[in-house]
Amino acid sequence: MDTEAADTTAVDITDTAAIGSGDTADTETTDIAALEQVVAAVERTQRVQDVDGFLALFHPEALWTTGHGKVLIGLDAIAEFTRAVLPAADREGEVTYRAVHTQFLRPDVAAVKVRQVYHSPEGETEGAPLYVMTKQRDGRWLLHVCQNTEVRVA
Repeated sequence: MDTEAADTTAVDITDTAAIGSGDTADTETTDIAALEQVVAAVERTQRVQDVDGFLALFHPEALWTTGHGKVLIGLDAIAEFTRAVLPAADREGEVTYRAVHTQFLRPDVAAVKVRQVYHSPEGETEGAPLYVMTKQRDGRWLLHVCQNTEVRVA
C-alpha cells in the first residue's frame, strides 16, 4: 500500500498560519478559499430559494442525508427533494453557514465541517453539517457526500 497516498492533512481554516508555505500551501490556500465559497453558495442559494443554483453545487452522483434523516442518492433524488422543499420554505429569520474545519483526505477530496445557525425571532438553533467535496477536472469543488445534523441542546 502506498503510504504517501493515504496521508491526510488537517487544516483549521481559522488558522491560516498552520498552512505553511510553498506551492503546496498556495494550492491548499486556494482550495480552502474555493471550498469556503461553496459553503457560502449553499447559504446564498438557500436564502434566495434558488433551486437551480443550489443543485449546481452537487456532483451528479452525490449522496445527501438531510437534517431529518432522509437519504437522497444521486442528483435526481436531491433535485426532486429540493424542488419540493426549497421554494416552499417559509422562514422567519435566516440561516448562516460557516466552514469551521477543513481536512483534505486527498488533494482532490476534502471534508468540510460547517456551523449552521438558524436565526429566528424565537432564538438561535444550530446544525452541524459535514460536506465531503470533490475537485473536478475543471477545478470546481462540488458537494459529493453531505450529512446534515441537528444540534440538540440539553
